[in-house]
Amino acid sequence: SKLTFSMSLYLLSNPSSYIPRMKKFAAVTALIHTSFSPSCSHSSALTFNSSLQNKFSDVAKSLSQSHRGTLTSQSLLSSFSSTSQNPSENMSCARLFQVVQFPCLSDNYGYLIHSPTTGETAAIDTPDAATYERVLSKQGWTLTHILNTHHHWDHAGGNEQLKNNGVQIIGPVKEKHKIPGIDVAVGGGDVFSLGGTEVQVLDVGGHTRGHVAYYFPNDKIAFVGDALFALGCGRMFEGTPGQFWSSLKRLRELPDDTVVYCAHEYTESNAKFAMSVEPGNEELARRVAEVKRLRKRGEPTVPSVLGEEKVTNPFLRVDVSEEIRNNVGASDNETHDQVFAKVRMAKDNFRG
Repeated sequence: SKLTFSMSLYLLSNPSSYIPRMKKFAAVTALIHTSFSPSCSHSSALTFNSSLQNKFSDVAKSLSQSHRGTLTSQSLLSSFSSTSQNPSENMSCARLFQVVQFPCLSDNYGYLIHSPTTGETAAIDTPDAATYERVLSKQGWTLTHILNTHHHWDHAGGNEQLKNNGVQIIGPVKEKHKIPGIDVAVGGGDVFSLGGTEVQVLDVGGHTRGHVAYYFPNDKIAFVGDALFALGCGRMFEGTPGQFWSSLKRLRELPDDTVVYCAHEYTESNAKFAMSVEPGNEELARRVAEVKRLRKRGEPTVPSVLGEEKVTNPFLRVDVSEEIRNNVGASDNETHDQVFAKVRMAKDNFRG
């Protein structure tokens, strides 16, 4: 209604109003989610959501600076969720793209991004071709691109089945001989256009040697594969500690309000490990409680917001948290690379 619309804009435009910050944040989230929750099926919805996202981002930053505990990925993201009632498929509106998230295999997430402007649709990795085909059919979209983050079978295994009618496959240059059907090889620092907007390629090697992430600066979204998880990071199968730590720092340099889409639902187990190495982190404790609530209801904990990862994810905090250093037995003279290696090894051996 017009009244709800006006109230929403008032709350968004007046971060210093008398409403307590935590309650105000919840009120803004609920109003936008209930009243607007656009399906983004046409350009006007996208245009409206773009301006709303800018306002919401400003308020989120204000609240984050004054009371980080009130800023959670789910409360921020609920403002951009769709009207879909299917819990297995989550569509959120980015500035230029529609993003559809859905479960694949046992614990993977599949992603399709679609530009209503150009009609282009890209798959981010291809864990299971049949699932992608089902979702494409449901949305009425035609696949035009596949963006692979790395060569593992649960990320590139559906490439060949999905590559038809001119689908272009983009993948990491350091793994080009391992990516089925690859057409364009890209590496860190490369930039290309998709859906009329810029895509930046980030070198995030460590999980695999040539792993890349795709960052859409105009949409403030990043697809990070297995390099970074909610409250965790991927196992170090091929890289070195120095390489992996540099990759995580590269991701950490992105803006706080970047929405991070990782490839697996590992957050609950990651949360247990995070609490074991940094139990004194109050922001982490609040987030773990929220993760438990979401998983109990069978809801996804992905995507997350990078600002939240920076203050709760132990793999992004090895150079800022003495508690983590102490709990993994790092000495004062060990480098950040070495401390990261100890945290990664501790996670590999964790049975909590």
